[in-house]
Amino acid sequence: MRGGSEAAASNAAIAACIRDGLRDAGVSEDAVQVVETTDRAAVGELIRLTASVDVIIPRGGKSLIARIAEEATVPVIKHLDGVCHVYIDAAADSDKAVAIADNAKTQRYSPCNAMETLLVHVEAAPRVLPRLAAIYRDKGVEMRGCALTREWIADAVAADETDWDAEYLAPIIAIRVVEDFEHAVAHINRHGSQHTDAIVTESVTLARRFLAEVDSSSVLVNASTRFADGFEYGLGAEIGISTNKLHARGPVGLEGLTTRKYVVFGDGHVRQ
Repeated sequence: MRGGSEAAASNAAIAACIRDGLRDAGVSEDAVQVVETTDRAAVGELIRLTASVDVIIPRGGKSLIARIAEEATVPVIKHLDGVCHVYIDAAADSDKAVAIADNAKTQRYSPCNAMETLLVHVEAAPRVLPRLAAIYRDKGVEMRGCALTREWIADAVAADETDWDAEYLAPIIAIRVVEDFEHAVAHINRHGSQHTDAIVTESVTLARRFLAEVDSSSVLVNASTRFADGFEYGLGAEIGISTNKLHARGPVGLEGLTTRKYVVFGDGHVRQ
């Protein structure tokens, strides 16, 4: 473990407690070690120690993660962006849609699994957008929408192309009214970060298509994106969330950090 300079004292205290616990459990306290230097140059050294380090899991700002992804020779488990979507289909239950779109955006603004873009089928827009606008307005959420969105939400700011790629991590939401399911999936696959995306629909056929056609590490049906979390998935303490395809993907717990070792016993056997 190697933390930033602003948390050096806290990290040292936490590590000491963990090492005490390991010792009491009869496990080597060296199973957890802290890189005590706060010199940023140490990061550059650490991420190239392929003989000593098996994997790097960066947690922090985008600049840190981007640097490590670019410079590391040690394998990295990481995600850079959490541009998460909720798509409200024409076949959605309006009450479920409003509750999910509210929770996905406003339960907490800062996590990487918070919704940043809301997609709404044009037939569902008059049923859900005025209700959601009232909720977002009351909670101080700035709404940025396409032209069709602003027909239903008069005080929405006009969205531009940068909004569809934005990870706000703040009380700001981009809203787009789409023509059909295919346009929603195309938008997600173009602008998403393959982190977490959800559909609200009562159509089993479209739900199954969404699961197959949206290539994200977590894909949800009739549930908030905020559930994409190691603890919520029953993995125990979450170590990170990965948008990689290999080795781990999605929320990562201890099991996600393990690898296989094949042990073979023979008695002079040879392959024919």
